[in-house]
Amino acid sequence: MNTENKKIIARLKRIEGQVRGLQRLIELDAPCVDVLTQVSAVTAAMKKTGGAIISTHMKTCLGESSESQEKLRKEFYTALSRFIDLS
Repeated sequence: MNTENKKIIARLKRIEGQVRGLQRLIELDAPCVDVLTQVSAVTAAMKKTGGAIISTHMKTCLGESSESQEKLRKEFYTALSRFIDLS
C-alpha cells in the first residue's frame, strides 16, 4: 500500500471514531446543537477525504512527469474543489 493510501485509510479510521462518538451522543440524548456540530464535522471530514481520493487518483492517472502537467492537475483540482465544495 502506498503512502497516499495509508493517509486515506488513517482519515477513514478517524472518521469512524467520529461516527462512533456521534452514536454515543445520540444514545446519551445530547443536546441537538452538539449532535449537529458533530454531524457537520463528520461531513467535512468525508468531503476532505473524498478530495484526497480524487487528488491521489489524478496523480495516478495524469502522472507528474512535467511541471505543466502538475500545474494543470492543481488547477483542475482547485476548480473541482470549488464545484463540489471540498473546502
